[in-house]
Amino acid sequence: MEYCLFTEPQQGASYADQLAFAQAGERLGFTGFFRSDHYLRMGPGNPLPGPTDAWTTLAGIARETSTIRLGTLVSSVTYRVPGILAIQIAQIDDMSDGRVELGLGTGWFEAEHAAYGIPFPAKRFDLLEEQLEIVTGLWATPPGDTYAFAGQHYQLTDSPALPHPVQDRVPVIVGGGGPKRTPNLAARFATEYNIGFVSEAVVAEKFKVVRAACESVGRDPQTLKMSVALPTLAAASDFELSERAARIGTTPAEFRNDANIIGGASEIIDKVTRLVELGAERVYFQLMDLQDVDQVEFLGAEVLPHLPR
Repeated sequence: MEYCLFTEPQQGASYADQLAFAQAGERLGFTGFFRSDHYLRMGPGNPLPGPTDAWTTLAGIARETSTIRLGTLVSSVTYRVPGILAIQIAQIDDMSDGRVELGLGTGWFEAEHAAYGIPFPAKRFDLLEEQLEIVTGLWATPPGDTYAFAGQHYQLTDSPALPHPVQDRVPVIVGGGGPKRTPNLAARFATEYNIGFVSEAVVAEKFKVVRAACESVGRDPQTLKMSVALPTLAAASDFELSERAARIGTTPAEFRNDANIIGGASEIIDKVTRLVELGAERVYFQLMDLQDVDQVEFLGAEVLPHLPR
């Protein structure tokens, strides 16, 4: 089992905030530090200090950590062309000595595209399929060979496919609740399938669908890691829980549902244990207040040592 921190820096977090989270997570024994890839705050609230670019940020954190894995959950295909994305991630993989993971998705937040002049085509699944094929194809090209691709959206001619990542295979995460194309893309290209923000019943159903997709393409379902990402609110007491909820604009009663992780150590352990029984091999704790490193400390000291392994 693996346990990761997952953050949403576009809601109001500096590079220093994110670095503090990642370094605390590393010290406490979390598997990874993952962040969203967005350029605009969602919902009301103070937008300062403004967005940070996901891969620029992770490059910096790579040089200031040594063991924790680093990645996106998930990057949008609308932000970067796949050839450049492959180079960026291979470089950061080198900077981190082989700790990078790529989460890639179609993107959905149209307002941020309008705000920063990013094209937002109505149909994006074909972009995702081509980007997955190109990025993984470039990384898999042997030294001295070239890579070519002729698709509807991208064409690559005689690419040297350099640089290569440090890892033999950079983990690729494909996630989402789509009934057909998402499971198929995960089965064909991903090392991990992720589902987020849904009930335990939906988690079980999505895992079942993705395993069937693996079998349909001749892949052993056991070779695809299953993971869950859920909003998390954790504290040692009801008073602290209420304070933490208030800082993110909610209450414990509003936050408490089957699609979230909430409570003290025992309640969180019970929730995670159920997810593991459903087949989850990695759990992402999504923490919204990036100035609250104490919540990371609580999870790491009081919860993490007691979770299923």
